[in-house]
Amino acid sequence: MVRVQKITLAHGAGGRETSEIIESFFVRKFRIKKVSSGFGLDELEDSSTIPLPDGNYLAITVDSYTVNPIFFPGGNIGKLAATGTLNDLAVMGAKPIATMDSVVVEEGFEIKLLDEIVSSMREILEKYGVALIGGDFKVMPKGQLDKIVITMAGLGIIPKDRLISDYNIKPGDKIVITGTIGEHGAAILTAQSGIGVEDQSILSDCAPIIEAMETAFEIGGIHAAKDPTRGGLAMALNEWAKKSKLTIIVKEENIPLRENVKAYCEMLGVDPLTLASEGRALIAVSPEKAEELVDALRSKGYRDAAIIGEAKKGKEGYVLLETITGGLRVIETPVGEIVPRIC
Repeated sequence: MVRVQKITLAHGAGGRETSEIIESFFVRKFRIKKVSSGFGLDELEDSSTIPLPDGNYLAITVDSYTVNPIFFPGGNIGKLAATGTLNDLAVMGAKPIATMDSVVVEEGFEIKLLDEIVSSMREILEKYGVALIGGDFKVMPKGQLDKIVITMAGLGIIPKDRLISDYNIKPGDKIVITGTIGEHGAAILTAQSGIGVEDQSILSDCAPIIEAMETAFEIGGIHAAKDPTRGGLAMALNEWAKKSKLTIIVKEENIPLRENVKAYCEMLGVDPLTLASEGRALIAVSPEKAEELVDALRSKGYRDAAIIGEAKKGKEGYVLLETITGGLRVIETPVGEIVPRIC
């Protein structure tokens, strides 16, 4: 239960405080929380679902993007909005078909920048044949909004034979990540802190994961998938452990992390496990399919794909890290601001 009297930046950071707000003010307050047997507020998946008469499912997602700076190494707020929307559909097994957006800009915002942002959004959507079918545009008086906020909703179709859920993880499932972690968070962090402004070696990994998910479904044995955005790998794994009522153990030495990201995190005192990725899929897969999945991902260009851990029976809701030195430590749900306005 939320005990503070005012909202803080931590409540929007994607960690424990965000979960408390959602639970207290939405999950508990609303009685009608799903349509028929679909996923809704109680499940809190990356997309909600509505069963269709033909046995398939309509997937629906919505998110607001407030990233600062709006242009960052590796992308901008438009690319991020389109990517994040498609990824939230893809990790549910959905094939994205349409989006809608709501754009609010500050009075005096440069038309040139708006054009670049919208063009980036269009480029992502059109690459995957996804329509922008409508939306809204508003302007706030100067000083009453920080530049631009984009809200985007996405629609997709989930074939009846590939609906997956965070609750479906089984004991023995292997945990696969499709690439190196924390790069979006590190790029935003360095841009906000002013460290590394001249060093463009850290770029956001912002990119759709549609190909990776299609590869996973071709291999089969997929029980759950997630894009580890706000709160990073730490938050995603904790959500999985809590929902599946299992213990998840990951090996530090197997988690792919670029050396430059590791160095920045050490310099700034940030745990890379809590930093957002915007172009990675975390996949829970049957053990007999795990190696085949990693090989297939690597053959498709996901060179750093790796098996990083396993779900096991044990203390419900715990995530443990097997360190390089052989010890075990608990990976906690992230708390505090982490990186404000990361997406």
